[in-house]
Amino acid sequence: MKQLKFLFLLLVFCSATSVYAQYGRTTNSTTNTNPFTQGDTSHRTTAKPLTDDQLLDTIRKRDEHKADSVIFTSKFIRVTNETLLNDSTQVVPLDTTLTNFENYSALYQPRSPKIGLGNLGLAYRNLLFEPAKTIGFDVGLHSLDAYLLKPEDVTYYRARTPFTNLYYVNGALKEQVFRVTHTQNIKPNWNAGFNFNRIGSVGFYPRQKADHLEAAIFTWYESKSKRYNLLGNLTFNNLKAPENGSILNDTIFNKTSGTTGNSALSKSAEPVRLNNSRDNWRNNSLYIKQFYYIGHTEGLKTSAGSSSSVLPTQRISHTFTYNRTEYKYLQDEADLYSVFPNHLYDINYSRDSLAVVHFRNDFSYSFFLRGNAVKFVRNELKLDLGLVHDYYKYSQWVRQPLQASITNFQQEEQSHSFQDITLKARLGYNLSDRAGLDVNLQQVTLGREFGDYLYDAKLNVLLGNKIGRVIMEAYTQNNTPPLIYTSWYSSHYQFINNSKVGTDFNKVKTTSLSFNYLNDKLKLDAKAEYFLMGNYLYFAAPYTDTTTVYSNNLQPTQAKSAISLLKLSLGKNFTWRGLHLDNYLVYQKTDNPSVLRTPEFYTYNSFYYVKRFFNVLSTNIGFTVRYNSRYLAPAYAPGIGQFYNNSNISFPSYPVIDLFVKGTLRRTNLFLKYDYANQGLLSKGFYTVVSPGANAKNSVGYPMQDALLKFGVSWNFYN
Repeated sequence: MKQLKFLFLLLVFCSATSVYAQYGRTTNSTTNTNPFTQGDTSHRTTAKPLTDDQLLDTIRKRDEHKADSVIFTSKFIRVTNETLLNDSTQVVPLDTTLTNFENYSALYQPRSPKIGLGNLGLAYRNLLFEPAKTIGFDVGLHSLDAYLLKPEDVTYYRARTPFTNLYYVNGALKEQVFRVTHTQNIKPNWNAGFNFNRIGSVGFYPRQKADHLEAAIFTWYESKSKRYNLLGNLTFNNLKAPENGSILNDTIFNKTSGTTGNSALSKSAEPVRLNNSRDNWRNNSLYIKQFYYIGHTEGLKTSAGSSSSVLPTQRISHTFTYNRTEYKYLQDEADLYSVFPNHLYDINYSRDSLAVVHFRNDFSYSFFLRGNAVKFVRNELKLDLGLVHDYYKYSQWVRQPLQASITNFQQEEQSHSFQDITLKARLGYNLSDRAGLDVNLQQVTLGREFGDYLYDAKLNVLLGNKIGRVIMEAYTQNNTPPLIYTSWYSSHYQFINNSKVGTDFNKVKTTSLSFNYLNDKLKLDAKAEYFLMGNYLYFAAPYTDTTTVYSNNLQPTQAKSAISLLKLSLGKNFTWRGLHLDNYLVYQKTDNPSVLRTPEFYTYNSFYYVKRFFNVLSTNIGFTVRYNSRYLAPAYAPGIGQFYNNSNISFPSYPVIDLFVKGTLRRTNLFLKYDYANQGLLSKGFYTVVSPGANAKNSVGYPMQDALLKFGVSWNFYN
């Protein structure tokens, strides 16, 4: 038995020796260097080399059996906002196109241009007539509104991969904008993110450096059943805008002044009327919106077969908003150039502040009645009923003269709290995608703004894919005058208009009719609007003749008769091969141009050539032209941020031409833009707003920015 065991072990060792010998001969053979044949012990002879075709097939088979790799793009990101979530859960693709990419500034949007004090970040006013369709309590300060990040402006995301966008614009430090957005899904049905925005514009003249910070933290949660949704955000705004009262030099743009060319140093050293005055707005909000779908829900299918929205049959919702806003005007200097009409408390220092706290609870119930789906659309009847409760508390403070060695002493001039109850109703009927009627009713039934209302009706009719679409709208609204017109205390202005002193202002009533024709095939957008305004409110300072300095002692004024305005606008785009010409023209006519100061004619034209280089770089090269006709210019009052009528000055108007190149390369959009490229051809510069202390002889105003080369980039990251 022991002999058999010994013989078995001997055979095992011999077999192992032959195996190792065979492995060594195979790997050391000079006739076979193919790595895919190494270690082959099925034959004792050298493995046959693979042909090139066999080797290629082997490599392809190995690659095909690798794990799949995913390249994330914008297709994995969907966005929504409060408007898209009003009736159903809707998301849309992320916009990564170049459309209007170079027009980043809030002051120079093609269809909503502004006039202002010189550069981005400073006070502004709409150039065209654009009334606000809102009711309820209004402070009346709106000169920096475009720079605020408001809760209703926050965008929400559904991201299958973390998404980050970096946006930066640099104009040689004269104008700088930085934005960052980051978002990612915590769970498949729960997203969170943040926004961080900065505007830091130094400007061309002293005391023009705006410093604005806007930030938001947001989240969107949707239950797995898709019945419950929660939107939440925290917004933070800190806007710092200096007030310089405009420059003293009234010949800076004269043809004989010699201020063109290398004049940046001289312009930055120009004397100004105010050297240590500034505005500071702080606006912080907490916003929570919840809605729940009751009854049957289903997804609306697109032509591609995917679900684009969740449609409920009943819905209840609640929105809670807490907002605290502080408006401050700070002055640490003597008024040497009579910028202000009065010095009611202290001639050298001002500490004017207004704090407003606002709580809002918005409850609503919605009912939907739908027919069967036909070709991805359906008939729908909708009824919304809602109740809104607003609670306001505001207090206003003014710095008093030094008392008993107490510095910076402030006294509360007024403090009030009140509540408003608003009832809302909305009725909508959609006949497939061919016609739709929407009626929106809002009425303040209790509170300080009792009697305010907004009644709005809109009819949308699709005449045909080739014929186009018609939208007709009519609305009427009744508004309580803003606080600044009726009860205002500050170091330089006091406006007390109430029934106790017999100067109570009536509610402002606006009625409007509009007709809008759109044709996507013809790239045509034509609109006619008519406005009739009763008890129109504005600020005015009286002036008597053309030889004296115009008064800056403005007062709130109510028009004695109704004012009408007709507004015609036309948008038409032309395309021929790679050439594009986009046009937007507006004609406005009012029966009271001395009160309602707006140009009769405005045009924006963009001509560009579209070319794709190397199949990866899509590029637009072109120029834009902005122009408005001459009109009576408004003046501006530092300290209260109001534009007012005080003169018969109308500044010369010239076209402004901008050159641009913009392109997209994979995940990055870029532009290079030269603003006001035609400076020096027709004029050396221009004004849009009259400065304090101007008169008919010098017609000095706030100078607008000079020619400026800007670079901008938007960079998306999807992982």
